[in-house]
Amino acid sequence: MDLYSVLCVSDRTEAAQWCEAFFGRPPDEIIGEEYLWQLGENAWVVVDDRDVRAERVGGAVITLGVTDLDGILARLAAHGIDHEPVETYSNGVRHVVVLDPDGNSLSLAEPPTR
Repeated sequence: MDLYSVLCVSDRTEAAQWCEAFFGRPPDEIIGEEYLWQLGENAWVVVDDRDVRAERVGGAVITLGVTDLDGILARLAAHGIDHEPVETYSNGVRHVVVLDPDGNSLSLAEPPTR
């Protein structure tokens, strides 16, 4: 099974630049009017600004499991991307919400080291 999570955005070019900074690389594929980042063997984030998606701009909520939260936050800061305060849950997971320019929520969650 494959997973395609769509970020509905108002400006695909602006969103692609933001996502390049967020993911640390350009899109893995461009198909038609969509930009795709592969995040796992069968998991993709898709940036789409077509009119058919206009009602959903800014409504995405995605959580990504990561292993180097501090490194990612430093990269985001170097690109001027802000984030909410980092929370540490009772199970040791560190979690932070990052909003794209349209208000889509891309959260980062790092499990505790063992």
